[in-house]
Amino acid sequence: MVAVASVVAAVGTVAGVVSALDDRQGRDQARPKATGSPTLEPLPAVPTPSPSPTASARPSSSPSRSSAGPEPQRPKERPKEPSQGPSEKPPTESAPAADRLYRYGDSQVIDWVRANRGDPRRPLIESRIARRPAAVWFADHSPSTITSRVRAVTRSAGDRVPVLVPYAIPDRDCGGASKGGAPDLAAYDAWVERFAAGLGSGEVVVILEPDAIALSECLSAGERADRYGALARAGRVIKAANPKARVYHDAGHSGWNAAGKQAGRLRKAGAASTASSDGIFTNVSNFHRTSAEVAYARRVLDALGGPRSLGAVIDTSRNGNGAPADGTWCDPEGRKLGRAPTLRTGEARIDAYLWIKLPGESDGCKGSPGTFTPGYAYELARD
Repeated sequence: MVAVASVVAAVGTVAGVVSALDDRQGRDQARPKATGSPTLEPLPAVPTPSPSPTASARPSSSPSRSSAGPEPQRPKERPKEPSQGPSEKPPTESAPAADRLYRYGDSQVIDWVRANRGDPRRPLIESRIARRPAAVWFADHSPSTITSRVRAVTRSAGDRVPVLVPYAIPDRDCGGASKGGAPDLAAYDAWVERFAAGLGSGEVVVILEPDAIALSECLSAGERADRYGALARAGRVIKAANPKARVYHDAGHSGWNAAGKQAGRLRKAGAASTASSDGIFTNVSNFHRTSAEVAYARRVLDALGGPRSLGAVIDTSRNGNGAPADGTWCDPEGRKLGRAPTLRTGEARIDAYLWIKLPGESDGCKGSPGTFTPGYAYELARD
């Protein structure tokens, strides 16, 4: 099967994503944790809470049930909860700055760097991974604290642009490694309202529910329609709460659903309407080359219709050498960091390259699912 990189994170920590989970210890704050990315082979995994007071949310690397048909499979990961052609050229210390993207100051990789100053791998991991801005995941259903945890991130961002990942849709990951989410769509609607209440009034990028659209074959036709309706409502609520929020919907990636098929689903989820969408995202936790994702994203946008203002963001965290030819999804050998996160891509209709999955968090083969694995991070960061 084609390796499908999913965005989901097993609750805990996973590569490429910072997640904000409820620490269940009475703290009402958000602390980003790097979460593991979903497994590429089966379906994506959900984020799992990390053992620390801050919980990360990402899919675990253990494969989940594969979906019907030729749909590619995916990696699993977990995020960490916030408190306060030729290969793609990997980011280097002299690479262009991420312009105005916000780097949240707490994640599994940052924790490791702080605790391992004498490790010979530390300088490279710190300069090429820990210093890069990454997404902050909110992967638990915690209505009582979600507003304050989101607000902790958006306030600390100041005039920079944070990237937030709400990840609590019911029946998440089709019951796979990243299963979880809100108990039902009514509870999800209420959770989204509270999530949106923490967004403030500054610029923010919202990656709305990775895999929720591309991975939905496990649902009945009626359940899919209900989910798409909930995603459309979520987009409207977020944009109404903060008109400067940019909301992107799940387009899977170039090795998964055909562009026309994915566009049809996206349209039902409100992605073609500026009232609930600014466009689509692709390649979360996957390895497909940026050039392939750019071409795929444009095909999806063309098939989607809607205003030309709709754009796309691409996860470039681990795609420097492209996807493995054999379809390996779990911590495959020979992968490299992709392009540095930026809001200036120079590509028409491509709004940003982002690190939605945090590099170095294992899919479950080089380390425990969703945990930061320095050996893996070092392999990704080396030239």
